[in-house]
Formats: sequence, C-alpha cells, structure tokens
Amino acid sequence: MRIEKNVSEPRGREYSDSKKNRRRQRMISPVQRLYETCKETFANCGPGVVPSAEKIERLKEVLDTMAAADVGLRPNMPYFKSTRYDRPPTITYLHLHECDKFSIGIFCLPPSAVIPLHDHPGMTVFSKLLFGEMHIKSYDWVDNLPAEPTPVAKPLDNGVGESTTGIRLAKVKMNSAFRAPCKTSILYPADGGNMHCFKAKTACAVLDVLGPPYCDPEGRHCQYYYDFPFSSISGNCNRKERNPSI
Repeated sequence: MRIEKNVSEPRGREYSDSKKNRRRQRMISPVQRLYETCKETFANCGPGVVPSAEKIERLKEVLDTMAAADVGLRPNMPYFKSTRYDRPPTITYLHLHECDKFSIGIFCLPPSAVIPLHDHPGMTVFSKLLFGEMHIKSYDWVDNLPAEPTPVAKPLDNGVGESTTGIRLAKVKMNSAFRAPCKTSILYPADGGNMHCFKAKTACAVLDVLGPPYCDPEGRHCQYYYDFPFSSISGNCNRKERNPSI
C-alpha cells in the first residue's frame, strides 16, 4: 500500500498540473500564446540556426489558428486604405515584440501595395496572411546551374552605406497568389524562398515572425534586389560558361 501511495501521488500532481496548463492555455490571449511559443521555439537558436522540426511545427500550428480579430485588425481600418493616388500606397508595420532571439510584427498593405524583393540573412521566417489576397514571388540562391536560372541583381545601395554590384543567379521557389484563410508559409536561412516580394491584390494583413530579427550591427540588415529574366542579359553566352556568381 505504501508503494502504491508513493506512485499515485506524482500521478495525481501530474494530472492536476496538466489540468492547470490546459486551463491556462484557454485563458491566455492568442498573441500571448504566440509570444510564449516563439520564446520556446527560438530559445536555443541564433543566426543561421534553424529550430527543430517539432518546434517549427508547434509554432506553425499556433500561427495557423490566428485570425485578424486576434490582433484587433479589420480591412476597413485606415492602415488598409490608399489616401494618395499620385504615389505608391503606404505600408504600415505594427511592431508587437522584438528581442535578440525573435521579432513579431504585422504588415498592413492597402490594395496594390508592394513589399519589394528582399532577403532575410540567417533567419527562419514565418508569414501568416490574416486576411486579403496577395501575390508572393520568392527565390533561393543557386550553387549549381538550374534548368531555368533567373539573375537577381543587388541595388548599388543596400541601405547601410555599402556599394554592391554584380549579378548572381537565383531560382524561383514560389510564384503564386494566396487568399486568406491559408496556411502559414515558412522560409529558412538557405532555402524555402529566403528572398521574397509581396504584392497586395486586395487589402492585406501579414503576421510575420523572424528568428533572429534583423540587426545591422550583427550584419543582418535587409537588402533589396532587382530580378531579371536570364534571357535579357545572357547574350550569346555558352551554357557551359554560365556561372552562378556572374
């Protein structure tokens, strides 16, 4: 009887703790749940370090269930309206959280707004379309020549005072339209479409999680790119002479 009692007591506490955890999960807000999941997901990560598959799936599941109402957004809010017709629509970024491990924020795009082609150096990025319809095109750099390469050229000014020139080959990872509700998209430091651009077909809200966040002092700044069809600059190059680093 003594042994049975000793065994049953931890089980009782475990059951009680499990009930408390479930009750707490029901009580906390979706944003708080997202924060706590991000904190766990990126706890042991850094630049170029991808969370485990289990942690990625857990965070994806949390994001998949999130909706615009969870963050207090509606398509008729001023963030999603174009007030000027003589200039590109203004994109608003709503900052929710940032630490040295991850950042959480929301991009609010009026119709026809564009987030240009940009990269996420050393980052794992989760993007959840909360509402609206948008077109996403993404690329990965290539080490070996693909069947249909696409040169991606860096602008001369990358935003941190450095001048960069040259053209490098990339391959298209995604080129599709998405309409909410849809699943969360994930990109990784070296694949999954690390460079991407968004074009809003309607008013859109995109919830973004970056791990780790951009950090200029550590070299994780956002660089923007122009993309060109290979045929427009390849000239008469022999296929064997094409180099991914041209």
